[in-house]
Amino acid sequence: MNTAIKLGAFALGLAAVFGGAAGVGAAVGPIDATAGTHKTGSTGRHGPNTSSHVPAGLQVSQDGYTLTPETTTITPGERTDFRFSVTGPDGRPVTRFEPLHGKPLHLIVARRDLSGFQHLHPTEAGGGVWTVPLTLPEPGPYRFFTDFKAAGASGQLTLGTDVTAPGDYRPRAAPPAGQVAKVDGYEVKPTGTLVPGRSSRLTLSVSRDGRPVTDLEPYLEAYGHLVVLRDRDLAYLHVHPDGAPGDGRTRPGPDATFEVEVPSPGRYRLYLDFQHAGKVRTAEFTAVADNTAPPTAPAQDGGDDGHDHGH
Repeated sequence: MNTAIKLGAFALGLAAVFGGAAGVGAAVGPIDATAGTHKTGSTGRHGPNTSSHVPAGLQVSQDGYTLTPETTTITPGERTDFRFSVTGPDGRPVTRFEPLHGKPLHLIVARRDLSGFQHLHPTEAGGGVWTVPLTLPEPGPYRFFTDFKAAGASGQLTLGTDVTAPGDYRPRAAPPAGQVAKVDGYEVKPTGTLVPGRSSRLTLSVSRDGRPVTDLEPYLEAYGHLVVLRDRDLAYLHVHPDGAPGDGRTRPGPDATFEVEVPSPGRYRLYLDFQHAGKVRTAEFTAVADNTAPPTAPAQDGGDDGHDHGH
């Protein structure tokens, strides 16, 4: 029996699908939390090339592009300069990218047990080599994802590779699906139902000290960024809400609505990045996609409602 997770009604609709398709919406919905692929465009999602049916992040190589780290072993607990490149169909490091939400590349890190989430933004060191300081807090296997669109390429891609932090790996069980995510005195309530293979509208409502937050700050050209990882294989999805700060119709909270399509039944971990009072935080949820759940109503265009991690 599924437990419903409540969110809010941020009229930002955005469609994103693990494995490719797009859609747009802008209304509120319910999120069922009992129980990737990634494309950025006017709808604000990151997704894979639509020619691919493989969920994003499961491949180190796709369409001739390969994620190539300089090391796949990092000492846990030590600050590290992680360096990598993306090689193109010609075998050379790619040096020109089209910006995705203000950055040429996004790097997402999570341990295989879905803990240790980080959303990072590397800088170019020259010659197509990218670098970012990071710390892997505990031993274990980690998955590193990069979202990008190479200049002149037909679509955006998410590639993934494994990096190991040697030591005594003690995996944590994913927290059960819950009603509210809490971080730094903020509460984030989700509303919606994840239905496999269908667009599910999830609305996330942010409050602090019991009061709705109505002055969220733009972070990477949006009022929210949602990453979804599937349990066990870490299939990946990164979506943004429809609308944009300053467009005259998108309110800065308390609610943000995302259109999400997960590829299969099962357990997922959701990470919402939002910025308030000059600081980016990440609220984390567990949700289960269930074929028995009723689908949410399709989102409508034109709505006008309205973690700390390394960067």
